[in-house]
Amino acid sequence: MTNANIGTINRLRRVEGQVRGIAQMVADERYCIEILHQLQAVKSALAKVESQILKDHAASCVTAAIASGDVDDQHAKFNELIDLFERVKR
Repeated sequence: MTNANIGTINRLRRVEGQVRGIAQMVADERYCIEILHQLQAVKSALAKVESQILKDHAASCVTAAIASGDVDDQHAKFNELIDLFERVKR
């Protein structure tokens, strides 16, 4: 496992803990604004994980496809990225 993967897993475990904390806040009927602040923190943390995974994908998978010279693989990787960006826009 690479250091980047370890960092991503650690971030996701923190998010997991935050989500459990939010569930407890809801169960404890904490003030709605406090819960919403925590939800925003989770969304921000997930956005950082998403960004890191996208960077890793571009640095490894896409770069490998370009270096391989395999036009079909290059098109496949390009189309994967386009599909991802299309879904994000919705």
